[in-house]
Amino acid sequence: MFCPKCGKPDQSPETFCRQCGNFLPDLEKSAKKRQTPEDHLKANTFLSFVTIIVSFSLAIALYSIFLPRNDTHWVIYLTAGFLIAIGAWQIQSLWRTVLLKKHFNKNRSQDVPTLETEGVTGRILEKANLDEIVPASITEQTTRNLTERKTPSSKPQH
Repeated sequence: MFCPKCGKPDQSPETFCRQCGNFLPDLEKSAKKRQTPEDHLKANTFLSFVTIIVSFSLAIALYSIFLPRNDTHWVIYLTAGFLIAIGAWQIQSLWRTVLLKKHFNKNRSQDVPTLETEGVTGRILEKANLDEIVPASITEQTTRNLTERKTPSSKPQH
């Protein structure tokens, strides 16, 4: 691997250049997959559902175990109340997640153009015409002879 800053060869990826100190990332690694909003909603739905079940189950267990006793400390009732409040909060969070899923599905079914398909002007881009491909003549036909030495110029450079 070559350092992109100074050009020193024989470098190891995920280290620093031995000449200039520039960090050399491993370009062979695959980039991390970006998660879509639908993926986040799916995870949020699952976590909300699990939290609802656990919080209400614990609240019911606390009330059923400690309610018949006369010497139950008030903190037990406070904890059960907080668990019920957490469950109620997660119910509204789950409901909002369901509404967002419906919103995404509605937009997908209407084929609303997304930001990836629109240009800066807001117009939808046309499909590429692959029949008239022009080669990149500047980069393909330009080479530099690296063995040639430049003659020093007679003008002093400042």
